[in-house]
Formats: sequence, C-alpha cells, structure tokens
Amino acid sequence: MTAWIITTSSNISHLLSLAGDAETTAIVIGDAPIAGVHRALRFPLEPGVPAESLAGVVAQRVAASGTDVVLAENTAVGRVIAGAIAATLGAPVVTGATAVGEEITRIRYGLVEERIARTGVVVLVADGGEPAEGAVPEEETVTAQGYAARVAATNAAAKESVDLKAAKRIVGVGRGFENIEDLAIARDFAHAIDAQIGATRPLVDGTHWFGRDQYLGISGHVVAPDVYVAAGVSGQIQHTAGIAESGTIIVINDDELSPIFELADYGIVGDLYEILPALAKELQ
Repeated sequence: MTAWIITTSSNISHLLSLAGDAETTAIVIGDAPIAGVHRALRFPLEPGVPAESLAGVVAQRVAASGTDVVLAENTAVGRVIAGAIAATLGAPVVTGATAVGEEITRIRYGLVEERIARTGVVVLVADGGEPAEGAVPEEETVTAQGYAARVAATNAAAKESVDLKAAKRIVGVGRGFENIEDLAIARDFAHAIDAQIGATRPLVDGTHWFGRDQYLGISGHVVAPDVYVAAGVSGQIQHTAGIAESGTIIVINDDELSPIFELADYGIVGDLYEILPALAKELQ
C-alpha cells in the first residue's frame, strides 16, 4: 500500500500510524520540518499566500503519481485540500478512521465500529497528532503556481487557542452558563486543577463564545483526558461520544435527570454558580 500525507505542519504522528507499513510520501505546504516519512515534496509559500491556493496543483500531483490512500490533517487547510484531491480522483472522503488496510475501520458516534471495504483510492481526514519521530527524508522542492489568492487582512478572534487532544484535564462547559462573563467561573476552576477549557456545540456554533479548537464532541474533538469535568452540560450523544473514553468523569449539573450523569464516575447535583467557585477556593 502507498500513502500520501498532506500537511502544513510537523504534526503527523497519527497520520503515520494510520498509514502503517505503507510507503509514505509527504506533501508539505510551507516551511514546517518533517520526519518519519519515506520521501517528501515541499511546496513553498510566498508571504501572504494562503496554503489553500495550492489545492489544485497538489491534487493534480497526487492524481498523476497514483496512490492507495491519501491522509490529510483535520485542519481548515487540510479539509480544503482533501476535498480537492477527492474531487480530482473521484474518491470518497472518510473521517474518524482508526485503522486502514484492505478495510477502513472507524468509530461512528463513539459507539459503533464500522468497517468499509477499500475498493480504490480513498481520502482520509484525521487529527495529525504530534511531531513525528524518525529520519528526516530527502526532499524535492516543487515550485508551483496556485490560484491567484492573497491574504488581504487578518482579524484574529479573541478566543483561546488550545490543544485539547494533549490535555490531561479538561473542563467542559455547556448551556448551563447563562452569560459569556460567567465563564470566568469555569476558567478559575480550570486554573485551580491545571485544566484546559472545552465547550459543547451550542457555545461554539451557537453563541460563538468559543473557537472550533475548543469544540468537544464527535463533530469536534474526541478526547480522552485523565479527568473530565462537565459543568452545565446536558449530555447529548454528539457530546458524550467525544468524551466517553475519559479516565474519570465528574459531572456538575442542577438537573439530576440529565443524560450526562449516566457517564459520571462522580456526580454533583447543584448550581454550578455555587459549586465551581467553592471547589476552586478549596483547591487553591
């Protein structure tokens, strides 16, 4: 089996684990160092040119060279380029894969293992992982003219940037928080236990209080920290499927019938506005 890895960063350890014993070629867009693959093609970017502008030429390069599997990192850029490659090859895009061979295995909704027969080339979108270990491959630099696009302006959102996949402790917040200012309660508690903050979909796509990198759930980040504290989270399946593999789950909710309690190792029925500050004070 041959595999192409599409990335803009060094974080490809998980993509390499999915590739297994395949002969791997990395297409690196930009200047990130790369290791662990058999060979690499580097597409330099001029200042102010978005990586997405090279989607077409990258897709054509992959299509012309032939492959069994294309692995793209689950980022905004990765998803755009994966889509361009899939369209060029007439191939399906699969997310959530846990193993790749003659069949593709993936977990759906955190509950069901699904196996898909691989009858042709397939494009997989998955978390990149950590920086890969291994030898630094010989590189071929490819000079290519992409779509005529430039970054005209950058408006950085005032949202936290976190790596939930690497977090050992996570505090998940949900609709139990009434106002954005109230999130200071959760942040104080998270600081007391040295945790990262994550959020349910309504607080990401609904209120826009959090960015996508803090979205916990099957459509966001599937995590397995040592400790997960759910505060004001009801426990819809899209969310619980993303945190079910956590080591210890602690739930704080004023509704004792909330589905999230079914996952709890420890449950506290009460007002998070009272409980979180009290816990933070004791922990500090």
